[in-house]
Amino acid sequence: MIRSEALGALPVRGALPALYGALAERGAAVLCAPPGTGKTTLVPLALAGLAGPSGAGYAAPEGRVVVAEPRRIAARAAARRMAWLLGERVGESVGYTVRGERVAGPRTRVEVVTTGVLLQRLQRDQELPGVGAVMLDECHERHLDADTVTAFLLDVRAALRPELRLLAASATTDAEGWSRLLGGAPVVAAEGVAHPVGTVWAPPPAAVRPPHGVRVDPALLAHVAAVVRRALAERAGDVLCFLPGVGEIARVAALLGTAAGAEVLQVHGRASAAVQDAVLTPSAGRRVVLATSVAESSLTVPGVRVVVDSGLAREPRTDHARGLGGLTTVRASRAAAEQRAGRAGREAPGTVYRCLAEAEFGRLPRFPEPEIRVAELTAFALRAACWGDPDAAGLALLDAPPAGAMAAARAVLAGIGAVDGAGRATGRGERMARMGLHPRLARALLDGAPEVGARRAAELVALLSEEPPRAYGDDLAAVWRAARGPGGGRDAGYAARWRRETGRLTAALGEAGGGRAGPGAARDAGARGAPGDDAAAGLVAALAFPERLARARGGGAYLMVNGTGAELAGGSRLGGLPWLAVAVADRSADRAHARVRLAAPIDEAAARRAGAAFGSAGEEVGWSGGDVVARRVERLGAVELAAEPLRAPGAAAVRAALLDGLAREGLGLLRWPQGARELRARLAFLHARVGGGWPDVSDAALLARPDDWLEPELGRARRRADLARIDAAGCLRRLLPWASGEAARLDELAPERLTVPSGSRVRVDYTDPERPVLAVKLQEMFGLMSTPTVAGVPLLVHLLTPAGRPAAVTADLASFWREGYRAVRAELRGRYPKHPWPDDPSTARPTRFTKARSGG
Repeated sequence: MIRSEALGALPVRGALPALYGALAERGAAVLCAPPGTGKTTLVPLALAGLAGPSGAGYAAPEGRVVVAEPRRIAARAAARRMAWLLGERVGESVGYTVRGERVAGPRTRVEVVTTGVLLQRLQRDQELPGVGAVMLDECHERHLDADTVTAFLLDVRAALRPELRLLAASATTDAEGWSRLLGGAPVVAAEGVAHPVGTVWAPPPAAVRPPHGVRVDPALLAHVAAVVRRALAERAGDVLCFLPGVGEIARVAALLGTAAGAEVLQVHGRASAAVQDAVLTPSAGRRVVLATSVAESSLTVPGVRVVVDSGLAREPRTDHARGLGGLTTVRASRAAAEQRAGRAGREAPGTVYRCLAEAEFGRLPRFPEPEIRVAELTAFALRAACWGDPDAAGLALLDAPPAGAMAAARAVLAGIGAVDGAGRATGRGERMARMGLHPRLARALLDGAPEVGARRAAELVALLSEEPPRAYGDDLAAVWRAARGPGGGRDAGYAARWRRETGRLTAALGEAGGGRAGPGAARDAGARGAPGDDAAAGLVAALAFPERLARARGGGAYLMVNGTGAELAGGSRLGGLPWLAVAVADRSADRAHARVRLAAPIDEAAARRAGAAFGSAGEEVGWSGGDVVARRVERLGAVELAAEPLRAPGAAAVRAALLDGLAREGLGLLRWPQGARELRARLAFLHARVGGGWPDVSDAALLARPDDWLEPELGRARRRADLARIDAAGCLRRLLPWASGEAARLDELAPERLTVPSGSRVRVDYTDPERPVLAVKLQEMFGLMSTPTVAGVPLLVHLLTPAGRPAAVTADLASFWREGYRAVRAELRGRYPKHPWPDDPSTARPTRFTKARSGG
């Protein structure tokens, strides 16, 4: 029996006439409706003609109304709620389909699916037979699958199905942007019923570490649990606490215990149907609901008066640990925070406890980043290629995919044989796209099946598609055996999901052609006997992540094909193995090496086959260990497999290696006698103070133009010792401005020595090109009133004692004789009585001798 009273109480009903009109006239619309208005439950029923007469010229489509939800839990919950409103069971008028599960029948008029399922259907049959309308729910979340589905549906409407109705629905969204994307579709707004929500700022009492990857500081989780207890004590009603992921939910649940008598429920994408039903059903007792962001808008939890917001969320990013798109912990956006807070005011006035400071809240990003801007795009690029648009340039997207991410994605696809040289999908790539897996995992399934058997390949890929709980350990083969064992090992829920996914993948493998071998796959497993668990796990992991094949390099350390160092946890069973196929690894900001989280043994022959795309063999000539090293090397990426000395390396390669050595270790590798060092200093002075054609002789400048000054000596050199025989002075002279004739003025403009009043020729020190130095004994400068200059630059005169020690420094000799000399004379004439110390040095005769020898 239809629950008419409940249907009539949903606020979105008031927007139905405008929505009917928009869809009847334009075939597309944008619906903006706050959470809790009935957007997800009443609107699909109304579009299918199951919620009473429509009006406004709108007629329900002949086919099904498909509702696309971003999450499995939301799809199931929406279908159950709509079936309840109709007084039916799920699978009758309303059904749902998520990966690995379908509850629908021939009478089903409304089908709720995940966006991933809808993508698969579109790629199997672009016309979507039997579908009359599609509602894209929660489009404000900007998930990559949802953006892709929208683009594909717009293509379908334009080319194949102009009668297909399309509705973009959201709690809060860029309505104008979506309207433009849907060809100027009308925007229909529904008013919600919201009660005031007060804010309590509850930052942690002490500093906590910021999130890294999926890690969250336990101190923050302990604080969140304390805030939940505080909220239970200070406020009435149920408490909804937002946390970033399943692990954090479990940790806070353990910290809460009985939580002052309240029932603690955990809501996330892996939660059982029974838990989901319990959360969505009003309860007589008090509850604490620990939830991920799925409860921001996709689910409405009755009885909530208090929200505790951890301030964290999980957003898609490139998962460098697994080579796949994944989630990372970030600060939630202000838009998400406001949505969370609003859940406390759905039924009555409420309160939000924010676990951060008010000032920090103001610095949060306004909106979350659209997934297409930050996620790993290999799966998207394959879908676009299968759709016939390898660059995605013709797809109607709110944000274009970044060029760099698309280029990286196409490189991965080309390496696994999914696209050809022009980026078009191959037949193999189309089979991969139909499997509902990341292309890396699809490659492992297709190429692993002939090696290890279809069922075993499916089991292993199912393990890799959802990282096993850490409690299983880091040995992939051991995890596999545990999941196959009685009760599924340490986590029955994970094992049950793994078995369902294994069944799905086994069926998908059969549909794809039985796992015919592609590049890297060898003989059928049956022809040579199936490998053991360790070998099978290693091969399948290597096929999925060939760049993470790792070879031992001593001391418990490994080097992966991608060049990253890796280490196993202490006590790992995998320690000491010569090769590993690493499935999961992560690296914190303060560590130089990655920590291996999940891996399997593999032998070198299998590693070579799986990583064939990274294999190379050739001559390598470079600077290593302080000299030229020439070898013939065989590599698997960064891993050196074999090497032998190269007896006659090419001259160009040797020259490049020598230049690399000079760049690394400096020009000191050349021979720099004192004359060469002085010439370089003089040239540096002229370049700085005179300019013109005088050369820049800094290290960077000289290394940038080796042809101009180091040839032919460099071309004849073969090793470090040859560099040490190159006379740098002779080479530098090649850089002088000979063509202009200025080179002939070198000794005039920057003389090596100057004649001082005593007749001595004293060396000028050009070490500082801004102020050259003349270091001379004081008595040799008597009678000179003007400071000596070079190229018009006054010298800095270091006046020395008769013993050659510093006595005074001046850039103005006349001033020194008048004002500074008396103090120097008073200090030194007793120490050096045999040398002249006249009263008036400006008129005294200069000398380099004692008084006796100079006749004084």
